[in-house]
Amino acid sequence: MTTTPADDVIGHDTTANAEHPTFPFGRTCPFAPHDKYASFNDDDLQKVDFKGTPGWLITGYNNIRSVLADPRMSVRGIEDSSRGDAGDDAVPGFFVAMDPPQHDDLRRILAKEFTPRRMAAMRPNIERIANELVDEMLKSVGPVDFVDALALPLPSLVICELLGVPYDKHDFFQERTRAVLAADSTPEQIAGAIGDVMTYLAELVTIKQQTPGDDLVSLLVKHIESGDLSIIDVAGMSTFLLMAGHETTGNMLGLGLFALLEHPDQLAELREDPELMPQAVEELLRHLDIIGSLPRTATEDMEVAGQRIAKGELLMFSTEAGNRDPSVFDEPDRLDFQRDASRHLTFGHGIHTCLGAPLARLELQVVFSIVLERIPTLRLAVPADDIRLKNDARIFGVHELPITWDRA
Repeated sequence: MTTTPADDVIGHDTTANAEHPTFPFGRTCPFAPHDKYASFNDDDLQKVDFKGTPGWLITGYNNIRSVLADPRMSVRGIEDSSRGDAGDDAVPGFFVAMDPPQHDDLRRILAKEFTPRRMAAMRPNIERIANELVDEMLKSVGPVDFVDALALPLPSLVICELLGVPYDKHDFFQERTRAVLAADSTPEQIAGAIGDVMTYLAELVTIKQQTPGDDLVSLLVKHIESGDLSIIDVAGMSTFLLMAGHETTGNMLGLGLFALLEHPDQLAELREDPELMPQAVEELLRHLDIIGSLPRTATEDMEVAGQRIAKGELLMFSTEAGNRDPSVFDEPDRLDFQRDASRHLTFGHGIHTCLGAPLARLELQVVFSIVLERIPTLRLAVPADDIRLKNDARIFGVHELPITWDRA
């Protein structure tokens, strides 16, 4: 990796042979972006390489918001096999990898069923699942891996229940989701993993056409009957929701609890005032930002912050840097539960803003509230430096989080 040449800044031309930092940068600290960002000016664009393709890195909060909302931004033509395609035609139903009007048509249908009100109605079920998992944790006579015991199974159980997918298939789904997100997976392995899940869900869709239930897949089946969707569309949408709906939240639960235990002052505030939890979750989302970057391509020649961007050029949006922009968040490197962090960029911005954000927020609030209430003496079972970080994965987190507590 090389340092950025001095002429790779706004207002200066760069050559095709110039060497640029490889992006994403990764993390060496669990609770902070790479220190390379410290040398950047948030008002400038920086030249980087993404999987061998040169592109422009945008780090400033206001620039990220304005450009992500620009209709000249496209999610096509991007070398990102985790979406199941090679930048050509998107996988059916994977609206996250589609531009309008296809994106808008699918998202509009899903949004009718995947509503914040429906998510909020799931709170009793999420609380039940969380309490059952904590019950099992409390039976242990020694340290427990929070990731394995609660962080991963809870969102898996919740998304399976929401979609109407049998939970006894959760190992099948988790194995294939990990294959999709593993940094060393080949495009063929990723496509195979997505194909396996879509094949299973297509079979489930045909079953629910005959025997519908009170679940999201059954609701989407109605749109097959109206002609708005095909079986493969519903299978693809369900596959995307299933994969996105448990791995991201699971990683955030593990890393979030790690952050709480390593910031005792903020943890104490939360214990003293449980009503602070929704605001605390927003701050954890801002502070940790486990995805951190979003790629786009320009569909037209345009200008961003004084820099000419040619049609077809790649732009990388560092939401983790935008979430630390000091012009927007005072003392941005400090975890502060008194802060209003609701403007964070962790769920993206524009037409591709995360549709599952209300569910993720709810799961985080419920789990942290129940765990802190039921296990008041909770603490790490190993030194913090021994916690293994997921620096090798597309979604940041911790591999394990050994915890313990005082037992009677």
